[in-house]
Amino acid sequence: MKVIDKIALLLIIIGAINWGLIGIFDFNLVDTIFGTMSIVSRIIYALVGISGLWGIKLLFDKD
Repeated sequence: MKVIDKIALLLIIIGAINWGLIGIFDFNLVDTIFGTMSIVSRIIYALVGISGLWGIKLLFDKD
């Protein structure tokens, strides 16, 4: 597994945990740490979204 794949997987996991916290406890960890829709939280959301798209590629890798 390449480094970029591991980074994408880590960000996908972070996003999944955050969504789980939102769904179960109505608690947004990213907003709590970095502020509601601050530039840092928006960058994190964007990176998680891009990683999700990259994760589609991971489904079809033959490695």
